[in-house]
Amino acid sequence: MVDEKWMVYAKKADFNRLGQKYDVDPVVIRVMRNRDVITDDEFETYVNATVDKMYSPWLLYDMENAVNIIKNSIIAKKKIRVIGDYDIDGVCSGHILTAGLEEAGGDVDFTVPDRIIDGYGINERIIKKAYAAGINVLVTCDNGIAAIEQIEYAKSLGMTVVVTDHHDVQYEEEDGVRKYLIPNADAVVNPKHPKSEYPFKELCGASVAYKVIQALFEKIGFTSEKMDKYVVFAGIATIGDVVELKDENRIIAKAGIKKLNNTHNVGLNALKEATGVTDKRITSYTIGFVLGPCLNAGGRLSTAMKAYSLLHTSDLKEADSIAKELTELNDKRKDMTVKGFEKACEMIDNDEKYNNDSVLLINLPECHESIVGIIAGRIREKYNKPVIVFTEVDEGLKGSGRSIEEYNMFEKMVKCRELFKKFGGHAMAAGLTIEKDNFEKLRKRLNDEADLSKEDLTRKIWIDVPMPLEYISEKLVYDLDKLEPFGKGNEKPVFAAKDLIVDRINIFGKNRNVVRIMFRLKNGFPFEATYFTEGDVFAAELEEKYGKTEVENAFSGRNNNIKMSVVYYPDINEFNGRKSLRVIIRRYMLN
Repeated sequence: MVDEKWMVYAKKADFNRLGQKYDVDPVVIRVMRNRDVITDDEFETYVNATVDKMYSPWLLYDMENAVNIIKNSIIAKKKIRVIGDYDIDGVCSGHILTAGLEEAGGDVDFTVPDRIIDGYGINERIIKKAYAAGINVLVTCDNGIAAIEQIEYAKSLGMTVVVTDHHDVQYEEEDGVRKYLIPNADAVVNPKHPKSEYPFKELCGASVAYKVIQALFEKIGFTSEKMDKYVVFAGIATIGDVVELKDENRIIAKAGIKKLNNTHNVGLNALKEATGVTDKRITSYTIGFVLGPCLNAGGRLSTAMKAYSLLHTSDLKEADSIAKELTELNDKRKDMTVKGFEKACEMIDNDEKYNNDSVLLINLPECHESIVGIIAGRIREKYNKPVIVFTEVDEGLKGSGRSIEEYNMFEKMVKCRELFKKFGGHAMAAGLTIEKDNFEKLRKRLNDEADLSKEDLTRKIWIDVPMPLEYISEKLVYDLDKLEPFGKGNEKPVFAAKDLIVDRINIFGKNRNVVRIMFRLKNGFPFEATYFTEGDVFAAELEEKYGKTEVENAFSGRNNNIKMSVVYYPDINEFNGRKSLRVIIRRYMLN
């Protein structure tokens, strides 16, 4: 079991004044302050996040140069090829660039690396194919910043290369001084470029692509309204690529969700239909857990060109066919992920070598390489440790890593770069390829230099407000909705209540995975709570703590001595046209 600590934010502000100013419950202001919203201007931007508050694209380093190259290439009728990546960010950024260049009159097409044959990013095979096809200009999206040798090769063939990317810039460190390694492209647009003075560094690849098209349209005299149809793809990628939903990312995500609810894109509407969300309100959850995984599924188990074609087509029949295929691929991916995750957990729990490891390196030789990142993320969630999951490929071992806030995975990997054939990423995630013989060397090196304390590896549950259930109202629930979209960096707020008296417990659901608890409040009124978990495991934990008789009493609605403290989120339950307040339990402790 992972050690866990409940912690309460204690950030200050004039909650009542700001609550009155924005006509929301002061609790909502407290949540916003907990997300490091401080000044009145920041509160205004947070509450009223609109695209007109986005930063100018011209603030990105090398943007003027990139736009001039693209504009002149269009005028000269040069052939342009956009090279994306095989995930949701690469597909969305590829569609934005390709559609935008088409609208500007460019002779442009799109390609994406094959996950198995090519691996990540622009590579020599793709460059050779482009050169043979008479392509003059290469534009990367969501990749390219680490492709120093590949871009040098393209330049040697006389090709023009524009890099648009958002990943961390690789560097070499000597005597504490970093020397950044920038590819020799004709233009490099990346908010993380060491020379960039862009106010916000955490854009996803699709948002960088959006900025490039925005600047291009301004340069050629298009009206700002022409950008309306592109923000939905930047929003989808912002949520799907799990970048922090702060500052400009929150504006983009919010605008994208709004547009997605009423989009005219044929492919997106077909995917909404195939996944059964057409008549439902689209939220960040819908993108992150329903639509997004389907867009990723093509690149994982087939080709990302399917997802790109879905976004790019105007043919209804073609869109329906692709959407159904992507949905089926995602179902297959889910089954494979469960099996891989269970196998990995079995290894961690039963192999003594992992007992003292702060960084978990797992080799699943037969696992499909497209899902090792998903499995790594689930292992990270379960064990609260940095994780790299590998599988065997022709080149050796290919891995995908997911980290915790206390461990900058990219910086730690830079320190042992000699062990990698290829690597890249950022603080919280990375991709890499190594020789098989280097697996144990890397495991030992990363753990020797992990510098992670017991406190670092203790799961911290941050509580926005300790709040008794009596305080919850419909207005509060609706006010909390204004904080959407939720995601990394703007997590769904959680509250805590202690010493709750249990009145009755029921377990139901097809797999007995829903627990309903009726608490009895101090005023004598009942209050419903729902907990999605393995119901029989939950019952066994109650019995271990309180004994069989007390648990039987609780399940029968009789007096009992069970008390709980819970971390929760307030909700409105709608059933048969009736509304009632309830809470969704996230964590619990038995008193």
